[in-house]
Amino acid sequence: MADDKSYKEYLEHISTFVFDVDGVLTDGTISVTTNGELLRKMNIKDGYALKTAVNAGFKVCVISGGSNEGVRSRLRGLGITDIYLGTHHKKEQLEEYMDIYDIDPKNVLFMGDDIPDFPAMKIVGLPCCPQDAVPEIKAICKYVSHKNGGQGAARDVIQQVLKVQNKWISDFSSKYD
Repeated sequence: MADDKSYKEYLEHISTFVFDVDGVLTDGTISVTTNGELLRKMNIKDGYALKTAVNAGFKVCVISGGSNEGVRSRLRGLGITDIYLGTHHKKEQLEEYMDIYDIDPKNVLFMGDDIPDFPAMKIVGLPCCPQDAVPEIKAICKYVSHKNGGQGAARDVIQQVLKVQNKWISDFSSKYD
């Protein structure tokens, strides 16, 4: 994306995180059981960062084309309430979400990894992706994580935003003594 600003200049204005699931919160692989159930694996460190962002007052939204109820259960357990599964028009869903909460697109970080994320990512202030995203997505991102999807990419961007905004846990000694 043609922009002279460093992605770090956008971090202080982020109020909302939006994530795709497959390829971002998971590694993009699906295990299929003998009865046809689709299983995904999620990174616990991404989960910790998502919960920390929610607890710090950030809006966190998940928009995915997949419709696995196990994913919804995991995300709800992290405190995420805005979960849109089975969504194939992510831009329209994102626009509706931003309208409901009166969110300025420039304050949104969207992390996606593949072509279905492209239209939604084009309208936000900070489009990001995991290291293993497809080239078309990397080309529009202001930040490409050094982590792959499902291996800490979400934690990477959340932690950076929270640190810049002084909302990441910094005093571990008193918190965990």
